[in-house]
Amino acid sequence: QVQLVESGGGLVQAGGSLRLSCLASGRTVSAYAMGWFRQAPGKEREFVATINWSGATTDYADSVKGRFTISRDNAKNTVYLQMNSLKPEDTAVYYCAVDSSRFSSGSRWRERYTYWGQGTQVTVSS
Repeated sequence: QVQLVESGGGLVQAGGSLRLSCLASGRTVSAYAMGWFRQAPGKEREFVATINWSGATTDYADSVKGRFTISRDNAKNTVYLQMNSLKPEDTAVYYCAVDSSRFSSGSRWRERYTYWGQGTQVTVSS
């Protein structure tokens, strides 16, 4: 069993930055791809970014490419999401998740992820 706890969310003005963290406990996640998703009110949960098990490969949604950066520190069992140039449309609850397959490259599909955190709220004011 893996527990994921996100932190770092908050209220920020448009153009500002936030850094989200996701700490995994229960077992190491160093052999698994990790993902960030977000869900705005009244909308489905959507893919934001993913990183493969080693950190060598990343993938981003078009809406955040060039503004967000996903990274990981396997020694700390933690994955990060650096968010720059934030826009009001980035407002959502952000979730991290663990891929179901070891040594995978990551995925944009929610169904591939088995463990999810409780989420952290990000609000961007205009």
